[in-house]
Amino acid sequence: MGEWMWIVACIAIVLMAELFNTALEFLVDLVSPEYNELAGHVKDIAAGAVVIAALFAVIEGLIIFFLKY
Repeated sequence: MGEWMWIVACIAIVLMAELFNTALEFLVDLVSPEYNELAGHVKDIAAGAVVIAALFAVIEGLIIFFLKY
């Protein structure tokens, strides 16, 4: 039962990170509609946070499903 709670938590974290990333991208586009190098860096960093959350979820899944006992 505890393993499934971790899996659900990982899914929720990845979905929340993606929602924050999308909101941040919309906000950056609103504030800086023309090309801006710094705005691009902000978007890249937000996307990187999503990748980190997804990698954590994959590692957690591997631990739960393949390295269990």
